[in-house]
Amino acid sequence: MVTRKKLDRRTRIKYRVRKKVQGTAEKPRLSVFRSNKTIYGQIIDDLQGRTIVSASSNTIESGEKKLTKSEKAREVGKVLAEKAREAGIENIVFDRNGYLYHGRVKSLAEGAREGGLKF
Repeated sequence: MVTRKKLDRRTRIKYRVRKKVQGTAEKPRLSVFRSNKTIYGQIIDDLQGRTIVSASSNTIESGEKKLTKSEKAREVGKVLAEKAREAGIENIVFDRNGYLYHGRVKSLAEGAREGGLKF
């Protein structure tokens, strides 16, 4: 279980980041949520308050081989980029949502870059 102190710290960091990062129709925000098992990403237009595109590691099919959590995160980033390009989105701003930029969060961002998103 996540301790209250750790959750409060992440919430403070999240609000600090969100003061600077805002998604528009031309340049929406890619927000990341990481749980113990899965990782979620969604591209959001903050002006209209709606999610344009979303993907999670639950929707990724790994086939025969077992993927690590970081590999799944990279695949989620690629799927997000593919869906975003279909929706006509090329440039985004990245919202790490209070998480440190390493591990699965970094893998998701790299996968999105490989898929063609610019940020």
